[in-house]
Amino acid sequence: MEITRSAGYTDVLEENKPKASIVVDGTNGQILWEDNAEVVREPASISKMMTVFLVFDAIKEGKLSLETKITATEKDQAISQLYAISNNKIVAGVEYPVKELLKMVVVPSSNVATVMLANAVSENQAGAFVKKMNEKAQQIGMKNTAFYNCSGASAVSFEGLYAPEGFDPNGSNTSTARDLATMVFHLINDHPEVLAFTNQPKVTAMEGTPYEETFETYNYSLPGAKYGFEGVDGMKTGSGPSSAFNYIATAKRGETRLIEVILGVGDWSDQDGEYYRHPFGNALLKKAFDDYEHRLLLPKGTHEIEGRSIQVENDLYGTVKKNEEPKVTIQENQVVLENQKEQLTEDMPKVSLTYKKLETEEKSLPETSKPDLLDQAKNYLMPAVLFVFGLVFLLIPIKKRKTVGRTRSSSRSSGPIVVRMIGVVCILASLVLLLMEIV
Repeated sequence: MEITRSAGYTDVLEENKPKASIVVDGTNGQILWEDNAEVVREPASISKMMTVFLVFDAIKEGKLSLETKITATEKDQAISQLYAISNNKIVAGVEYPVKELLKMVVVPSSNVATVMLANAVSENQAGAFVKKMNEKAQQIGMKNTAFYNCSGASAVSFEGLYAPEGFDPNGSNTSTARDLATMVFHLINDHPEVLAFTNQPKVTAMEGTPYEETFETYNYSLPGAKYGFEGVDGMKTGSGPSSAFNYIATAKRGETRLIEVILGVGDWSDQDGEYYRHPFGNALLKKAFDDYEHRLLLPKGTHEIEGRSIQVENDLYGTVKKNEEPKVTIQENQVVLENQKEQLTEDMPKVSLTYKKLETEEKSLPETSKPDLLDQAKNYLMPAVLFVFGLVFLLIPIKKRKTVGRTRSSSRSSGPIVVRMIGVVCILASLVLLLMEIV
């Protein structure tokens, strides 16, 4: 109530506040807000989005296309004339393209269009289709959801015109805010093209044909509607006597995508509840956009994390609180946002990236071991040899020879002097080499 009033919706009443709500980020499914998010309630016509999910799955698998034409039967026409449940006009024998039926499902919440699409996917096996809805719910992690019909209106309300085999005709679909947010998360991530069907406040189906109809949305949070909120581009409303007024919405501003679920607003006795739900939803979206943003957490390149030098080849993005310094840690072989919030399911993609560990080169230390004795001997061999030669040349005795010339005789010559000089040079050379080796 405080959040809603502080957002400017000061006339909201305590008795109309949601019985359950949740807001999550649309990229990783982190829960940014929740209140009674796991309380089991009836989603009513929000159930139709699971049928839409399976239609888009069938399109992806090549079983259908948006242009596939479905011929309306007499039974379809009869269902369209049941005014106790939401409907639009369907004429037997007319071919309705899948894309036109999708418009009828998501905007005026047509039950007959929902049944026609379910029958097209399941080859008119109503029970098999509902079974597939439940299997899909389990597959994507909707742990507290049970479907009994394809549209949110109990099968008994179709007055025998729609009866899924193996399911209680009085049974009501049940789910939780958390499960429904999980469904929308997977729907818009697997099939983002669904938003082209949910983002308009007014749509025209079968345009240019005798069967043309124009519908205005019940999702009053869409821009252009009564409670238009910037960035909202889907998704679906639902209401009923036991469920009160519900809606799911998704909105994107910049790179931040949010998904919210609002359940149990007001009371069925006051039909203005279809308006009361939107101020509560808008206020929670505003708070989430004010508090959080999707931004770059770790740029690609090399980083030092927890004493490790690593390299990431891509930028790491995630939804975090504004002005909050993101903390990353290393878990196994990934860089992970340490302070990320709880996610819708364990299978949601983590705010993480794989990394490469950089090999660090160890600098070689100087050799500290004692040099080998043989190497030492080799180093001193040359100075020793020169020194010995020098001594030999200095100590060789020189015999005097008498030389007789025609003019005079001599007892000395230059030979001994040269020998002594060679000896001195050898000794000096050995000393120089020795000094060089020591230094």
